This record gives sequence, C-alpha cells and structure tokens, in this order.
Amino acid sequence: MSPVYLVTGACGHLGGTIVRLLHRAEIPVRGLILPTEQPVVPAGDLLTYVRGDVRDPESLRPLFTGLAGQEVYVIHTAGIVSIQEDVSPQMYDVNVKGTLNILALCREYGVKRLVYVSSVHAIPERDHWGVLQEVTQFSPDWVVGGYAKTKAEATQAVLDAVKEGLDAVVVHPSGILGPYDAAGNHLVQMLADYIRGKLPACVRGGYDFVDVRDVAYGCITAALHGRRGECYILSNRHYEVQDVLKIAKTCGVGRRLPVLPMWMARAAAPLLAWFARRRRQRPLYTRYSLYALSSNDRFSHDKATADLDYRPRDLRETIADTISWLRHRSVREETHAIHLPFLSGKRRVENRHPS
Repeated sequence: MSPVYLVTGACGHLGGTIVRLLHRAEIPVRGLILPTEQPVVPAGDLLTYVRGDVRDPESLRPLFTGLAGQEVYVIHTAGIVSIQEDVSPQMYDVNVKGTLNILALCREYGVKRLVYVSSVHAIPERDHWGVLQEVTQFSPDWVVGGYAKTKAEATQAVLDAVKEGLDAVVVHPSGILGPYDAAGNHLVQMLADYIRGKLPACVRGGYDFVDVRDVAYGCITAALHGRRGECYILSNRHYEVQDVLKIAKTCGVGRRLPVLPMWMARAAAPLLAWFARRRRQRPLYTRYSLYALSSNDRFSHDKATADLDYRPRDLRETIADTISWLRHRSVREETHAIHLPFLSGKRRVENRHPS
C-alpha cells in the first residue's frame, strides 16, 4: 500500500516545514489549513489542501475520506502556542478539544498511525536540577502556563487512546526556531525584531532551542519508526538568549543590546508589553515567557536519537538560515543530506530548500 500523510496546521511553522520535506520527497500529502489561510507551499499533483477547523469535526472529514487502500499517517501539529499565563477558551478548544476530534476521526477511519505534536512544556519539571526525560503520565496540574496545561491534557488524551487500541506516538519539541515561518513564531519574532532594531533589550536567561527542520524530520521518523504509545523529546541544547543574538550579530545584523537581569526583566515586563503594543506587536516578555527562560530546560533527546536517528544541528546554522529567510525569503542550500530511505523508495532526500 502506498503511504499518504495528513498534516494538520499545514500553514504553521512546523506543519508547513513537514509539508515541505514530504513534498520534496514526492510523497502524497494532504494539508489541513484554516478557511482564511493561504498555503505556504503551492499545491500540486501530490500535495493538496483541505480547508477546515479542528474545532469542527465535520469540516475535517474531507481530510480523511477517499483514502481506501492507502497507509494513512496523521501528523497533528495544529494548535495555539501562547506565552500567556492563563488558558483562554479558544486555546482550550483548539489544543484540547481539537485533539479529541482528531483522535475520534483517526479511530473512525482506521489510520495507520497518529503522531501528536505535544511540547516539552507538557513535561513536569519535578526536580529542578535533574535531566528531564520522557514520562508516561501528564496532567495540567503538574505544569505552569496555559499552553503547557492544554498540551499536558491533550497528551494524556492521546496516551489514553493508545490504551484503547489507537496506534499513536507523541513528540515533544523544545523551543522551535528556523526559517519558513509565516505564522508568527515568538522566537522568530524575537530575531526579526532584533535585526530590524525593534528589540529594546535582551534578557539574561535561555532555553533549549531547536531547528524546525530537525523537528519536522523527527515527526516523520516518529510516524515510521517510533514505538507505539511512546513519547519522544525533540530537543537540542540550552542557549542563552544573549548568545543567540550574538550569533545573529556575526551574520552582519543587529546591534549590542542592554542585558536585563531576570529580576529587572520581571519588573519591566509591563513596560515592555506597553512598548510592544505601541509598536503594534505581541509582547515577547511576559510573566510566563520569563518563567520559561529561567526554568529547567535540561532535556534529553537520547531516546529520539536511538529510535529515530534524530540528530539536531548546531544553532548557528539555524540562525543564519532564519535571518536569510527573514531578509530575502530564501535559504541557502544545505551541505548535508537528511536520510529518508523509507520514503518513496529513495535512498535519501537532500534537505536543500531553495527559495
């Protein structure tokens, strides 16, 4: 049977990158996009789009129908990413109820496998100084922040569905950065503000930042090689925010910024939010985002490396390509290949993305 991939959130940063990678491999893909969205990768013979909303189950049926006799893999990336502290009704409806709708349709249409894109934020910190690895239970009561709480609840729903017979795998990306963003990724916005001279200050703190292309690869390999019912952390390593901006500066953009200690950043957060609103931008520094920048981000991706051959690249490459994308809407060709011998009978797919 020939495989086909259904990718929700196909206009999002990660979803769009997964579509790019599969499309380059000449694998049939159906992408779910909102009625108001325009595709980030043009449709073609092997790439089609369905307009719908994960909150509306009936609007999702065209995504699943007409695929008899094919191996159907669903990669569910659609969700609302927020750096606000509370759970909004819209976030809950999309992140939790939307995932429940996808689970129901995966069961109904008998898909071969679901890959659910959770987040490292769904993993409870527990021991602040310990290395964080995959866990088997999730609860919104064990994590901080609206986004983390909705992801934890949805992740547990996926694992519960596995116990009821569904073949599903969960992946937990860390802080995603990289080119091809058209959906307003907060970290990409930080780089964009920096190179345009609109970032007022840098915060002393950091997080585990990972390339969106490496996460996309991890999602695809999880669909094919992940173990049923398992979770996989798709992380990289810790980078200080000021080091990220220093790397950007070596690419010939930006200027030196004042570095605020965390206590000062927390005190200045309302002012920085006001400053962002004056510029008609989303605030980058909120109470929750500052919490994340000082939280435990010692994530281990050893399990993904062992099972999925997941090997994240150096962030210098990510930052250079992101800046190129922001300035020119193009990315230089990469010098290495991503090996996908299981796709389309090819021995490998060059991970090269011209403009």
